[in-house]
Amino acid sequence: MSKRKVILTCAVTGNAAVNPKYPYQYPITPKQICETVVEAANAGASIAHIHVRDIETGDGIHDVELFRETVSRIRDTGVNIVLNLTAGMGAVLLPDPEDEAIALPESEILNAYDRMAHLKDCLPEIASLDITTGNQEEGPFEFVYLNTTRTLRQMAGLFQEYGVKPELEAFQAGDVLFGNQLLKEGLIDGVPMYQFVLGVKWASPATTETMIYLKSLLPNDKKVEWCSFGIARDQMPMAAQAVLLGGNVRVGLEDNLYMERGVFATNGKLVERAYSIIENLGEAVATPDEAREILDLKKMG
Repeated sequence: MSKRKVILTCAVTGNAAVNPKYPYQYPITPKQICETVVEAANAGASIAHIHVRDIETGDGIHDVELFRETVSRIRDTGVNIVLNLTAGMGAVLLPDPEDEAIALPESEILNAYDRMAHLKDCLPEIASLDITTGNQEEGPFEFVYLNTTRTLRQMAGLFQEYGVKPELEAFQAGDVLFGNQLLKEGLIDGVPMYQFVLGVKWASPATTETMIYLKSLLPNDKKVEWCSFGIARDQMPMAAQAVLLGGNVRVGLEDNLYMERGVFATNGKLVERAYSIIENLGEAVATPDEAREILDLKKMG
């Protein structure tokens, strides 16, 4: 019996503040992000999920030029890895605590076209579409992550127009149901890819029961691919659980900085450990080309 091919994604850098005790170079500049994508690819990752950061402050930022430089650097290396860009920026609402009918000026709410300007410019093979709304926290930063169904439908249509595969990021049960609705409305082309985000505060807990339940909500009348990941110390247990339940895997510094308590990680080390978990559970890691075939992706430009 042949082994199942498991897609292994490495989320190389995110938006949240980095632990100041982190001893290695956290990828911030386009050059550093490019280098860590190559590191992840060499360790066996099928896909690299990418955010960009302000070069001066290190904060997550939605900047088309930074995405363009980062993607160009990666492509220029010739490394064979599927590029997955975030499209989750531009949905941060900070209600004024004195009057929640008013948004604080630090809020960033962009329309569908502006949120996807970097996708139109870079044309990655796949990008995340966060089909959720909810209260979220990143360290001391509290906000409402606002993705209306109207905007999400517009974004899904633009994904189709640009020829980019949406990765449907679901944080809770209703998100999966809305992803199913997008599929019914013809707004998702080809093989749909769902991503279960587990362990985010005020969303779904990182447990076996949660993963089984979310999987049970997926369409059962057509081919569907799904992936799941846990935050922080739950990263590797949820990676193993996803493999056992027939899903795909995501690891990386965006979601977890540690190999174990007190031992910091790199993207390469996290990919190596996930690769080992997949193989030790009797499956095989998909090459980037195999991931493209599984997800029916268009080759990058």
